[in-house]
Amino acid sequence: MKHGLGVALLVLLLAALIVLHAVVAPYTKVEESFHVQATHDILAFGLPYEKGLEYVNYDHFVFPGAVPRTAVGAAALAKVSQGLLALNVDIDHQILSRVALGLYNALALGVFAHGVLRSFGRTVAVWYLVLQGSQFHLIYYASRPLSNMFAFGLTTFSLRFALPDKLPLNAARSGLHENAGQLSLILLTFAGVVFRSELAVLVATTTLYLLASRRITLLSCIKAGLLGLSLGLCTTVPIDSQFWQRWPLWPELEAFVFNVVHGQSSEWGIEPWSFYFLNALPRLLLNPATYLLALPIALRQPATRHPALSLLTPSLTFVALYSFMPHKEWRFIIYIIPALTASAALGAGYLWTHRARSLFARTASRLLVLSTLFSFLLSTFVLLPASAANYPGAHALNALHRYHARTAPVQDTDVEPDSVTVYLGNLACQTGVTRFLQLPDSHWVYDKTEDEAAKASFEFWDRFDYALVEAGRDPTFADDDEVRLRAALPEAQWEVVEVVDGFAGVSVLRPGVQADGDAERWVLRSLGGESAAGLYERGRDIVRQAVLRGWWVELKMRPKIKVLKRV
Repeated sequence: MKHGLGVALLVLLLAALIVLHAVVAPYTKVEESFHVQATHDILAFGLPYEKGLEYVNYDHFVFPGAVPRTAVGAAALAKVSQGLLALNVDIDHQILSRVALGLYNALALGVFAHGVLRSFGRTVAVWYLVLQGSQFHLIYYASRPLSNMFAFGLTTFSLRFALPDKLPLNAARSGLHENAGQLSLILLTFAGVVFRSELAVLVATTTLYLLASRRITLLSCIKAGLLGLSLGLCTTVPIDSQFWQRWPLWPELEAFVFNVVHGQSSEWGIEPWSFYFLNALPRLLLNPATYLLALPIALRQPATRHPALSLLTPSLTFVALYSFMPHKEWRFIIYIIPALTASAALGAGYLWTHRARSLFARTASRLLVLSTLFSFLLSTFVLLPASAANYPGAHALNALHRYHARTAPVQDTDVEPDSVTVYLGNLACQTGVTRFLQLPDSHWVYDKTEDEAAKASFEFWDRFDYALVEAGRDPTFADDDEVRLRAALPEAQWEVVEVVDGFAGVSVLRPGVQADGDAERWVLRSLGGESAAGLYERGRDIVRQAVLRGWWVELKMRPKIKVLKRV
Protein backbone atom coordinates (compact mmCIF):
# COMPACT_ATOMS: atom_id res chain seq x y z
CA MET A 1 0.00 0.00 0.00
CA LYS A 2 2.81 2.40 0.93
CA HIS A 3 4.64 1.50 -2.26
CA GLY A 4 1.58 2.33 -4.35
CA LEU A 5 1.06 5.58 -2.43
CA GLY A 6 4.58 6.76 -3.23
CA VAL A 7 4.09 6.07 -6.93
CA ALA A 8 0.69 7.83 -6.83
CA LEU A 9 2.32 10.94 -5.33
CA LEU A 10 4.91 10.96 -8.10
CA VAL A 11 2.10 10.68 -10.67
CA LEU A 12 0.43 13.72 -9.10
CA LEU A 13 3.73 15.61 -9.28
CA LEU A 14 4.03 14.64 -12.96
CA ALA A 15 0.51 15.97 -13.58
CA ALA A 16 1.38 19.18 -11.72
CA LEU A 17 4.47 19.56 -13.89
CA ILE A 18 2.38 19.22 -17.06
CA VAL A 19 -0.07 21.85 -15.78
CA LEU A 20 2.85 24.15 -14.90
CA HIS A 21 4.16 23.96 -18.45
CA ALA A 22 0.69 24.69 -19.84
CA VAL A 23 0.25 27.74 -17.62
CA VAL A 24 3.74 29.16 -18.21
CA ALA A 25 3.48 28.65 -21.99
CA PRO A 26 -0.27 28.71 -22.76
CA TYR A 27 -0.03 29.74 -26.40
CA THR A 28 0.17 27.63 -29.55
CA LYS A 29 2.05 27.51 -32.85
CA VAL A 30 0.80 27.15 -36.41
CA GLU A 31 0.87 23.33 -36.36
CA GLU A 32 -1.66 23.41 -33.52
CA SER A 33 -3.85 25.98 -35.23
CA PHE A 34 -6.68 23.75 -36.46
CA HIS A 35 -7.35 22.02 -33.15
CA VAL A 36 -7.13 25.15 -31.00
CA GLN A 37 -9.36 27.15 -33.36
CA ALA A 38 -11.83 24.27 -33.62
CA THR A 39 -11.93 23.97 -29.82
CA HIS A 40 -12.70 27.68 -29.58
CA ASP A 41 -15.39 27.54 -32.26
CA ILE A 42 -17.14 24.52 -30.76
CA LEU A 43 -16.97 26.14 -27.33
CA ALA A 44 -18.32 29.44 -28.68
CA PHE A 45 -20.81 28.28 -31.32
CA GLY A 46 -21.45 24.60 -30.57
CA LEU A 47 -21.08 21.60 -32.84
CA PRO A 48 -22.53 21.91 -36.36
CA TYR A 49 -25.41 19.53 -35.67
CA GLU A 50 -26.29 21.76 -32.72
CA LYS A 51 -26.32 24.89 -34.89
CA GLY A 52 -27.77 23.62 -38.15
CA LEU A 53 -26.04 25.39 -41.04
CA GLU A 54 -25.48 28.66 -39.16
CA TYR A 55 -21.79 28.31 -38.50
CA VAL A 56 -20.10 30.36 -41.19
CA ASN A 57 -17.90 31.89 -38.50
CA TYR A 58 -15.98 28.65 -37.98
CA ASP A 59 -12.28 29.19 -38.66
CA HIS A 60 -11.83 25.95 -40.61
CA PHE A 61 -14.11 27.16 -43.40
CA VAL A 62 -12.05 30.29 -44.00
CA PHE A 63 -8.68 28.57 -43.50
CA PRO A 64 -9.26 24.88 -44.22
CA GLY A 65 -5.64 23.82 -44.62
CA ALA A 66 -4.24 21.33 -47.15
CA VAL A 67 -6.34 18.41 -45.86
CA PRO A 68 -9.18 18.22 -43.34
CA ARG A 69 -8.23 17.16 -39.80
CA THR A 70 -10.49 15.42 -37.34
CA ALA A 71 -12.50 17.57 -34.93
CA VAL A 72 -13.07 14.67 -32.49
CA GLY A 73 -10.35 15.81 -30.09
CA ALA A 74 -11.39 19.45 -30.27
CA ALA A 75 -15.02 18.50 -29.62
CA ALA A 76 -14.02 16.48 -26.56
CA LEU A 77 -11.89 19.33 -25.19
CA ALA A 78 -14.65 21.87 -25.81
CA LYS A 79 -17.27 19.75 -24.07
CA VAL A 80 -15.06 19.11 -21.04
CA SER A 81 -14.19 22.81 -20.85
CA GLN A 82 -17.86 23.72 -21.22
CA GLY A 83 -18.72 21.52 -18.25
CA LEU A 84 -16.08 23.21 -16.09
CA LEU A 85 -17.14 26.68 -17.20
CA ALA A 86 -20.70 25.84 -16.15
CA LEU A 87 -19.33 25.74 -12.60
CA ASN A 88 -18.40 29.43 -13.00
CA VAL A 89 -14.68 28.71 -13.07
CA ASP A 90 -12.95 32.02 -13.71
CA ILE A 91 -10.09 30.90 -15.94
CA ASP A 92 -8.75 31.65 -19.37
CA HIS A 93 -10.61 29.40 -21.82
CA GLN A 94 -7.52 28.47 -23.82
CA ILE A 95 -5.58 27.55 -20.68
CA LEU A 96 -8.57 25.55 -19.45
CA SER A 97 -8.74 23.46 -22.63
CA ARG A 98 -4.96 22.99 -22.60
CA VAL A 99 -4.98 21.85 -18.97
CA ALA A 100 -7.84 19.42 -19.72
CA LEU A 101 -5.78 17.76 -22.45
CA GLY A 102 -2.67 17.78 -20.26
CA LEU A 103 -4.46 16.08 -17.38
CA TYR A 104 -5.89 13.47 -19.73
CA ASN A 105 -2.37 12.59 -20.91
CA ALA A 106 -1.13 12.71 -17.30
CA LEU A 107 -3.84 10.18 -16.41
CA ALA A 108 -2.62 7.92 -19.22
CA LEU A 109 0.96 8.21 -17.98
CA GLY A 110 -0.23 7.47 -14.44
CA VAL A 111 -2.10 4.35 -15.55
CA PHE A 112 0.99 3.22 -17.44
CA ALA A 113 3.14 3.85 -14.36
CA HIS A 114 0.76 1.69 -12.33
CA GLY A 115 1.23 -1.03 -14.92
CA VAL A 116 5.00 -0.68 -14.57
CA LEU A 117 4.58 -0.99 -10.79
CA ARG A 118 2.58 -4.20 -11.12
CA SER A 119 4.84 -5.66 -13.77
CA PHE A 120 8.32 -4.70 -12.55
CA GLY A 121 8.04 -3.43 -8.99
CA ARG A 122 8.25 -0.18 -7.06
CA THR A 123 11.87 0.73 -7.80
CA VAL A 124 11.37 0.53 -11.56
CA ALA A 125 8.08 2.47 -11.35
CA VAL A 126 9.73 5.25 -9.35
CA TRP A 127 12.63 5.46 -11.80
CA TYR A 128 10.18 5.50 -14.69
CA LEU A 129 8.29 8.50 -13.26
CA VAL A 130 11.48 10.35 -12.34
CA LEU A 131 12.95 9.86 -15.82
CA GLN A 132 9.65 10.76 -17.48
CA GLY A 133 9.34 13.95 -15.45
CA SER A 134 12.78 15.12 -16.55
CA GLN A 135 12.01 14.84 -20.30
CA PHE A 136 11.06 18.26 -21.56
CA HIS A 137 9.32 17.57 -24.86
CA LEU A 138 6.77 15.07 -23.59
CA ILE A 139 5.88 17.17 -20.53
CA TYR A 140 5.69 20.36 -22.56
CA TYR A 141 3.66 18.87 -25.40
CA ALA A 142 1.32 16.76 -23.26
CA SER A 143 -1.14 19.67 -23.15
CA ARG A 144 -0.68 20.88 -26.74
CA PRO A 145 -3.68 20.44 -29.06
CA LEU A 146 -2.00 18.34 -31.75
CA SER A 147 -3.43 15.22 -33.36
CA ASN A 148 -0.36 13.40 -32.02
CA MET A 149 -1.14 14.38 -28.43
CA PHE A 150 -4.82 13.43 -28.74
CA ALA A 151 -3.59 10.03 -29.91
CA PHE A 152 -0.85 9.87 -27.26
CA GLY A 153 -3.21 9.16 -24.37
CA LEU A 154 -4.79 6.26 -26.26
CA THR A 155 -1.43 4.80 -27.29
CA THR A 156 -0.18 5.06 -23.69
CA PHE A 157 -3.28 3.27 -22.38
CA SER A 158 -2.69 0.67 -25.09
CA LEU A 159 0.93 0.27 -24.01
CA ARG A 160 -0.16 -0.28 -20.42
CA PHE A 161 -2.34 -3.24 -21.47
CA ALA A 162 0.60 -4.71 -23.37
CA LEU A 163 2.71 -4.86 -20.19
CA PRO A 164 3.38 -8.33 -18.76
CA ASP A 165 1.56 -7.96 -15.42
CA LYS A 166 2.63 -10.47 -12.79
CA LEU A 167 -0.56 -12.55 -12.91
CA PRO A 168 -1.03 -15.85 -11.09
CA LEU A 169 -0.71 -18.92 -13.30
CA ASN A 170 -4.42 -19.70 -13.20
CA ALA A 171 -5.25 -16.10 -14.19
CA ALA A 172 -2.88 -16.28 -17.15
CA ARG A 173 -4.49 -19.54 -18.22
CA SER A 174 -7.94 -18.00 -17.96
CA GLY A 175 -7.14 -15.62 -20.80
CA LEU A 176 -6.51 -12.32 -19.00
CA HIS A 177 -3.28 -11.78 -20.93
CA GLU A 178 -5.10 -12.31 -24.22
CA ASN A 179 -7.92 -9.95 -23.18
CA ALA A 180 -5.35 -7.30 -22.28
CA GLY A 181 -3.63 -7.78 -25.63
CA GLN A 182 -6.94 -7.39 -27.45
CA LEU A 183 -7.74 -4.19 -25.57
CA SER A 184 -4.27 -2.87 -26.39
CA LEU A 185 -4.81 -3.42 -30.12
CA ILE A 186 -8.36 -1.97 -30.03
CA LEU A 187 -7.11 1.28 -28.47
CA LEU A 188 -4.13 1.50 -30.80
CA THR A 189 -6.26 0.89 -33.89
CA PHE A 190 -8.88 3.41 -32.74
CA ALA A 191 -6.18 6.08 -32.24
CA GLY A 192 -4.80 5.44 -35.74
CA VAL A 193 -8.21 5.55 -37.42
CA VAL A 194 -9.29 8.77 -35.72
CA PHE A 195 -6.15 10.80 -35.07
CA ARG A 196 -2.91 9.67 -36.79
CA SER A 197 -2.66 7.26 -39.70
CA GLU A 198 1.05 6.51 -39.08
CA LEU A 199 -0.05 4.47 -36.06
CA ALA A 200 -0.99 1.73 -38.52
CA VAL A 201 2.72 0.84 -38.53
CA LEU A 202 2.78 0.65 -34.73
CA VAL A 203 -0.38 -1.50 -34.81
CA ALA A 204 1.40 -3.89 -37.17
CA THR A 205 4.61 -4.16 -35.12
CA THR A 206 2.69 -4.56 -31.86
CA THR A 207 0.42 -7.21 -33.37
CA LEU A 208 3.36 -9.20 -34.73
CA TYR A 209 5.14 -9.07 -31.39
CA LEU A 210 2.06 -10.17 -29.44
CA LEU A 211 1.60 -13.06 -31.88
CA ALA A 212 5.29 -14.03 -31.74
CA SER A 213 5.28 -13.99 -27.94
CA ARG A 214 2.02 -15.97 -27.85
CA ARG A 215 0.25 -13.28 -25.86
CA ILE A 216 -2.64 -13.33 -28.31
CA THR A 217 -4.06 -15.54 -31.06
CA LEU A 218 -4.50 -14.62 -34.71
CA LEU A 219 -8.30 -14.75 -34.38
CA SER A 220 -8.18 -12.37 -31.40
CA CYS A 221 -5.96 -9.98 -33.41
CA ILE A 222 -8.45 -9.93 -36.27
CA LYS A 223 -11.36 -9.33 -33.90
CA ALA A 224 -9.49 -6.53 -32.09
CA GLY A 225 -8.51 -4.86 -35.36
CA LEU A 226 -12.02 -4.95 -36.77
CA LEU A 227 -13.52 -3.65 -33.53
CA GLY A 228 -11.01 -0.80 -33.29
CA LEU A 229 -11.57 0.08 -36.94
CA SER A 230 -15.37 0.02 -36.54
CA LEU A 231 -15.34 2.13 -33.38
CA GLY A 232 -12.95 4.61 -34.98
CA LEU A 233 -15.00 5.01 -38.14
CA CYS A 234 -18.25 5.30 -36.17
CA THR A 235 -16.64 8.12 -34.20
CA THR A 236 -14.75 10.13 -36.81
CA VAL A 237 -16.99 9.88 -39.91
CA PRO A 238 -20.26 11.25 -38.41
CA ILE A 239 -18.59 14.04 -36.42
CA ASP A 240 -16.16 15.15 -39.12
CA SER A 241 -18.65 14.87 -41.96
CA GLN A 242 -20.90 17.28 -40.06
CA PHE A 243 -18.01 19.52 -39.07
CA TRP A 244 -16.67 19.84 -42.63
CA GLN A 245 -20.07 19.52 -44.38
CA ARG A 246 -18.85 16.65 -46.58
CA TRP A 247 -20.37 13.20 -46.45
CA PRO A 248 -18.82 10.74 -45.96
CA LEU A 249 -15.50 12.13 -44.68
CA TRP A 250 -12.68 10.18 -43.04
CA PRO A 251 -9.97 12.82 -42.40
CA GLU A 252 -7.09 10.45 -41.67
CA LEU A 253 -7.69 8.55 -44.90
CA GLU A 254 -7.46 11.82 -46.84
CA ALA A 255 -4.33 12.78 -44.90
CA PHE A 256 -2.77 9.39 -45.70
CA VAL A 257 -3.53 9.75 -49.42
CA PHE A 258 -2.24 13.33 -49.47
CA ASN A 259 0.95 12.73 -47.49
CA VAL A 260 1.90 9.17 -48.42
CA VAL A 261 0.26 8.23 -51.71
CA HIS A 262 0.80 11.63 -53.33
CA GLY A 263 4.00 12.30 -51.38
CA GLN A 264 3.03 15.87 -50.47
CA SER A 265 4.55 15.67 -46.99
CA SER A 266 8.02 15.85 -48.59
CA GLU A 267 7.36 19.53 -49.34
CA TRP A 268 7.76 20.20 -45.60
CA GLY A 269 11.33 18.87 -45.68
CA ILE A 270 13.20 15.60 -46.08
CA GLU A 271 15.44 14.02 -43.45
CA PRO A 272 17.79 10.99 -43.75
CA TRP A 273 16.69 7.54 -42.61
CA SER A 274 18.77 7.86 -39.41
CA PHE A 275 17.07 11.08 -38.25
CA TYR A 276 14.78 9.50 -35.66
CA PHE A 277 17.55 7.40 -34.10
CA LEU A 278 20.35 9.98 -34.10
CA ASN A 279 18.37 13.19 -33.61
CA ALA A 280 14.74 12.81 -32.50
CA LEU A 281 15.04 10.05 -29.88
CA PRO A 282 18.04 11.58 -28.06
CA ARG A 283 16.16 14.89 -28.01
CA LEU A 284 12.96 13.31 -26.69
CA LEU A 285 14.74 11.26 -24.01
CA LEU A 286 16.93 14.33 -23.20
CA ASN A 287 19.04 12.62 -20.50
CA PRO A 288 22.08 10.99 -22.22
CA ALA A 289 22.44 8.51 -19.35
CA THR A 290 19.02 7.14 -20.29
CA TYR A 291 20.13 5.71 -23.62
CA LEU A 292 23.90 5.45 -23.08
CA LEU A 293 23.79 3.75 -19.67
CA ALA A 294 20.37 2.61 -18.42
CA LEU A 295 19.09 1.05 -21.66
CA PRO A 296 22.29 -0.97 -22.31
CA ILE A 297 22.22 -2.24 -18.71
CA ALA A 298 18.58 -3.31 -19.10
CA LEU A 299 19.46 -5.27 -22.24
CA ARG A 300 22.63 -6.78 -20.79
CA GLN A 301 21.24 -8.20 -17.53
CA PRO A 302 19.34 -11.51 -17.80
CA ALA A 303 16.80 -10.38 -15.18
CA THR A 304 15.74 -7.33 -17.20
CA ARG A 305 16.53 -8.36 -20.78
CA HIS A 306 13.23 -10.03 -21.65
CA PRO A 307 10.90 -7.29 -20.30
CA ALA A 308 13.10 -4.61 -21.90
CA LEU A 309 12.92 -6.39 -25.26
CA SER A 310 9.13 -6.73 -24.92
CA LEU A 311 8.94 -2.93 -24.68
CA LEU A 312 11.65 -2.04 -27.19
CA THR A 313 11.06 -4.50 -30.01
CA PRO A 314 7.67 -3.28 -31.33
CA SER A 315 8.55 0.36 -30.59
CA LEU A 316 11.94 0.49 -32.30
CA THR A 317 10.71 -1.64 -35.20
CA PHE A 318 7.97 0.94 -35.69
CA VAL A 319 10.59 3.71 -35.79
CA ALA A 320 12.82 1.75 -38.19
CA LEU A 321 9.95 1.15 -40.62
CA TYR A 322 8.52 4.65 -40.33
CA SER A 323 11.98 6.10 -41.01
CA PHE A 324 11.49 5.22 -44.68
CA MET A 325 9.02 8.12 -44.88
CA PRO A 326 11.06 11.07 -46.22
CA HIS A 327 9.41 13.78 -44.10
CA LYS A 328 10.18 13.36 -40.41
CA GLU A 329 9.25 15.18 -37.21
CA TRP A 330 9.93 14.01 -33.67
CA ARG A 331 6.24 14.28 -32.73
CA PHE A 332 5.46 11.47 -35.20
CA ILE A 333 7.20 8.97 -32.89
CA ILE A 334 6.44 10.44 -29.47
CA TYR A 335 4.08 7.52 -28.75
CA ILE A 336 7.01 5.18 -27.99
CA ILE A 337 8.70 7.40 -25.39
CA PRO A 338 6.91 5.80 -22.37
CA ALA A 339 8.06 2.37 -23.58
CA LEU A 340 11.67 3.50 -24.02
CA THR A 341 11.62 5.30 -20.67
CA ALA A 342 10.24 2.22 -18.91
CA SER A 343 12.99 0.12 -20.51
CA ALA A 344 15.58 2.58 -19.22
CA ALA A 345 13.90 2.44 -15.80
CA LEU A 346 14.50 -1.32 -15.77
CA GLY A 347 18.22 -0.70 -16.14
CA ALA A 348 18.19 2.17 -13.65
CA GLY A 349 16.26 0.05 -11.14
CA TYR A 350 18.76 -2.80 -11.51
CA LEU A 351 21.71 -0.47 -10.87
CA TRP A 352 19.94 1.12 -7.90
CA THR A 353 19.12 -2.16 -6.17
CA HIS A 354 22.67 -3.44 -6.74
CA ARG A 355 24.48 -0.21 -5.84
CA ALA A 356 25.89 -1.68 -2.63
CA ARG A 357 27.31 -4.74 -4.39
CA SER A 358 29.77 -3.21 -6.84
CA LEU A 359 31.69 -0.04 -7.48
CA PHE A 360 30.30 0.18 -11.02
CA ALA A 361 26.67 -0.02 -9.88
CA ARG A 362 27.28 2.57 -7.16
CA THR A 363 29.02 4.98 -9.54
CA ALA A 364 26.46 4.44 -12.30
CA SER A 365 23.57 5.01 -9.89
CA ARG A 366 25.05 8.32 -8.78
CA LEU A 367 25.61 9.31 -12.39
CA LEU A 368 21.97 8.54 -13.19
CA VAL A 369 20.75 10.61 -10.25
CA LEU A 370 22.93 13.59 -11.20
CA SER A 371 22.12 13.41 -14.92
CA THR A 372 18.37 13.14 -14.19
CA LEU A 373 18.54 16.13 -11.85
CA PHE A 374 20.47 18.11 -14.45
CA SER A 375 17.93 17.17 -17.15
CA PHE A 376 15.06 18.27 -14.92
CA LEU A 377 16.73 21.63 -14.18
CA LEU A 378 17.55 22.12 -17.87
CA SER A 379 13.98 21.26 -18.85
CA THR A 380 12.27 23.45 -16.26
CA PHE A 381 14.57 26.46 -15.98
CA VAL A 382 16.07 26.75 -19.48
CA LEU A 383 13.91 25.00 -22.08
CA LEU A 384 10.58 26.05 -20.55
CA PRO A 385 11.45 29.78 -20.39
CA ALA A 386 12.91 29.59 -23.91
CA SER A 387 9.72 28.02 -25.22
CA ALA A 388 7.47 30.42 -23.31
CA ALA A 389 9.30 33.33 -24.96
CA ASN A 390 8.72 31.85 -28.41
CA TYR A 391 5.16 33.15 -28.92
CA PRO A 392 5.60 36.84 -29.80
CA GLY A 393 2.36 36.94 -31.81
CA ALA A 394 0.27 36.14 -28.74
CA HIS A 395 2.20 38.61 -26.58
CA ALA A 396 1.83 41.31 -29.26
CA LEU A 397 -1.95 40.89 -29.47
CA ASN A 398 -2.23 41.05 -25.68
CA ALA A 399 -0.03 44.15 -25.68
CA LEU A 400 -2.29 45.76 -28.32
CA HIS A 401 -5.38 45.13 -26.19
CA ARG A 402 -3.71 46.63 -23.12
CA TYR A 403 -2.50 49.64 -25.09
CA HIS A 404 -5.94 50.32 -26.55
CA ALA A 405 -7.64 49.99 -23.16
CA ARG A 406 -5.11 52.42 -21.71
CA THR A 407 -5.24 55.07 -24.45
CA ALA A 408 -8.71 54.90 -26.02
CA PRO A 409 -11.00 57.81 -25.08
CA VAL A 410 -13.82 57.04 -22.68
CA GLN A 411 -17.14 56.75 -24.50
CA ASP A 412 -20.69 57.16 -23.32
CA THR A 413 -22.12 53.77 -22.35
CA ASP A 414 -25.33 54.61 -24.23
CA VAL A 415 -23.44 55.11 -27.48
CA GLU A 416 -22.36 52.21 -29.71
CA PRO A 417 -18.55 52.03 -29.44
CA ASP A 418 -16.41 52.70 -32.48
CA SER A 419 -15.22 49.58 -34.28
CA VAL A 420 -11.54 48.63 -33.99
CA THR A 421 -10.07 46.68 -36.91
CA VAL A 422 -6.81 44.77 -36.55
CA TYR A 423 -4.66 43.16 -39.22
CA LEU A 424 -2.84 40.03 -38.04
CA GLY A 425 0.32 39.34 -40.01
CA ASN A 426 1.66 35.92 -40.92
CA LEU A 427 4.33 35.71 -38.20
CA ALA A 428 1.84 36.79 -35.53
CA CYS A 429 -0.60 34.07 -36.62
CA GLN A 430 2.17 31.48 -36.62
CA THR A 431 3.40 32.38 -33.13
CA GLY A 432 0.42 32.36 -30.83
CA VAL A 433 -2.53 34.38 -32.15
CA THR A 434 -5.75 32.37 -31.85
CA ARG A 435 -9.43 33.18 -31.56
CA PHE A 436 -9.17 32.58 -27.83
CA LEU A 437 -7.06 35.75 -27.56
CA GLN A 438 -9.41 37.91 -29.58
CA LEU A 439 -11.78 40.11 -27.60
CA PRO A 440 -15.37 38.84 -27.88
CA ASP A 441 -16.78 42.37 -28.23
CA SER A 442 -18.53 42.72 -31.57
CA HIS A 443 -16.85 46.06 -32.35
CA TRP A 444 -13.42 44.37 -32.50
CA VAL A 445 -12.69 42.95 -35.97
CA TYR A 446 -9.63 40.79 -36.68
CA ASP A 447 -8.35 39.98 -40.16
CA LYS A 448 -5.64 37.48 -41.12
CA THR A 449 -6.07 37.59 -44.90
CA GLU A 450 -3.34 35.77 -46.84
CA ASP A 451 -4.43 36.70 -50.38
CA GLU A 452 -1.53 38.65 -51.92
CA ALA A 453 -3.72 40.27 -54.57
CA ALA A 454 -6.18 41.57 -51.96
CA LYS A 455 -3.35 42.98 -49.87
CA ALA A 456 -2.12 45.08 -52.79
CA SER A 457 -5.20 47.32 -52.76
CA PHE A 458 -5.94 50.62 -51.04
CA GLU A 459 -9.38 49.40 -49.94
CA PHE A 460 -7.91 46.48 -48.01
CA TRP A 461 -5.54 48.51 -45.83
CA ASP A 462 -7.68 51.61 -45.46
CA ARG A 463 -10.00 49.93 -42.93
CA PHE A 464 -7.38 49.01 -40.31
CA ASP A 465 -6.69 50.83 -37.07
CA TYR A 466 -3.86 48.49 -36.00
CA ALA A 467 -1.53 46.04 -37.71
CA LEU A 468 0.70 43.34 -36.25
CA VAL A 469 3.71 43.02 -38.53
CA GLU A 470 7.18 41.57 -38.31
CA ALA A 471 9.93 43.55 -36.55
CA GLY A 472 13.70 43.41 -36.91
CA ARG A 473 16.85 44.49 -35.12
CA ASP A 474 16.92 47.58 -37.31
CA PRO A 475 14.07 49.92 -36.27
CA THR A 476 13.55 50.82 -39.94
CA PHE A 477 12.95 47.19 -40.97
CA ALA A 478 9.63 46.61 -42.77
CA ASP A 479 8.26 43.22 -43.80
CA ASP A 480 6.20 42.64 -46.96
CA ASP A 481 2.92 43.50 -45.22
CA GLU A 482 4.23 46.80 -43.91
CA VAL A 483 5.67 47.68 -47.32
CA ARG A 484 2.27 47.02 -48.95
CA LEU A 485 0.46 48.95 -46.22
CA ARG A 486 2.60 52.04 -46.59
CA ALA A 487 2.52 51.86 -50.40
CA ALA A 488 -1.28 51.55 -50.44
CA LEU A 489 -1.73 54.45 -47.96
CA PRO A 490 1.12 56.87 -48.71
CA GLU A 491 -0.62 59.75 -46.95
CA ALA A 492 -1.43 57.85 -43.76
CA GLN A 493 0.79 57.91 -40.69
CA TRP A 494 1.52 54.73 -38.73
CA GLU A 495 3.07 54.81 -35.30
CA VAL A 496 4.92 51.91 -33.65
CA VAL A 497 3.23 51.65 -30.26
CA GLU A 498 4.59 48.28 -29.09
CA VAL A 499 7.57 46.08 -29.98
CA VAL A 500 7.52 42.50 -28.70
CA ASP A 501 10.67 40.42 -28.36
CA GLY A 502 10.92 36.68 -28.93
CA PHE A 503 13.37 33.90 -28.26
CA ALA A 504 16.46 34.08 -30.49
CA GLY A 505 18.85 31.47 -29.10
CA VAL A 506 21.17 31.10 -26.14
CA SER A 507 24.00 33.43 -25.12
CA VAL A 508 27.14 32.29 -23.33
CA LEU A 509 28.27 35.21 -21.18
CA ARG A 510 31.96 35.62 -20.49
CA PRO A 511 33.25 36.98 -17.17
CA GLY A 512 32.58 40.69 -16.95
CA VAL A 513 29.67 40.71 -19.40
CA GLN A 514 26.46 42.02 -17.84
CA ALA A 515 23.60 39.50 -17.66
CA ASP A 516 20.25 40.57 -19.06
CA GLY A 517 17.86 37.76 -18.12
CA ASP A 518 14.70 39.27 -19.62
CA ALA A 519 13.18 35.93 -20.61
CA GLU A 520 13.97 34.26 -17.29
CA ARG A 521 12.58 37.20 -15.31
CA TRP A 522 9.41 37.22 -17.42
CA VAL A 523 8.68 33.55 -16.70
CA LEU A 524 9.48 33.78 -12.99
CA ARG A 525 7.47 36.98 -12.65
CA SER A 526 4.45 35.23 -14.18
CA LEU A 527 4.80 32.40 -11.66
CA GLY A 528 5.83 34.09 -8.45
CA GLY A 529 5.76 37.83 -9.00
CA GLU A 530 8.61 40.30 -8.61
CA SER A 531 9.95 38.51 -5.53
CA ALA A 532 10.61 35.34 -7.58
CA ALA A 533 12.33 37.35 -10.31
CA GLY A 534 14.45 39.15 -7.74
CA LEU A 535 15.37 35.88 -6.04
CA TYR A 536 16.49 34.49 -9.39
CA GLU A 537 18.71 37.49 -10.07
CA ARG A 538 20.38 37.26 -6.66
CA GLY A 539 20.88 33.52 -7.00
CA ARG A 540 22.24 33.94 -10.51
CA ASP A 541 24.82 36.49 -9.41
CA ILE A 542 25.94 34.34 -6.46
CA VAL A 543 26.30 31.16 -8.52
CA ARG A 544 27.97 33.01 -11.37
CA GLN A 545 30.64 34.53 -9.19
CA ALA A 546 31.16 31.82 -6.56
CA VAL A 547 30.85 28.70 -8.71
CA LEU A 548 31.18 29.52 -12.41
CA ARG A 549 33.87 32.23 -12.13
CA GLY A 550 31.85 34.81 -14.03
CA TRP A 551 30.51 32.56 -16.80
CA TRP A 552 26.76 32.25 -17.41
CA VAL A 553 24.21 31.07 -19.99
CA GLU A 554 21.02 32.98 -20.69
CA LEU A 555 18.34 33.25 -23.33
CA LYS A 556 18.73 35.75 -26.16
CA MET A 557 15.76 37.89 -27.17
CA ARG A 558 15.29 40.07 -30.23
CA PRO A 559 12.41 42.12 -31.72
CA LYS A 560 9.90 39.87 -33.50
CA ILE A 561 6.53 41.66 -33.77
CA LYS A 562 5.61 45.33 -33.77
CA VAL A 563 2.19 46.86 -33.31
CA LEU A 564 1.42 49.66 -35.75
CA LYS A 565 -1.31 52.16 -34.99
CA ARG A 566 -2.86 54.39 -37.61
CA VAL A 567 -2.62 57.97 -36.43
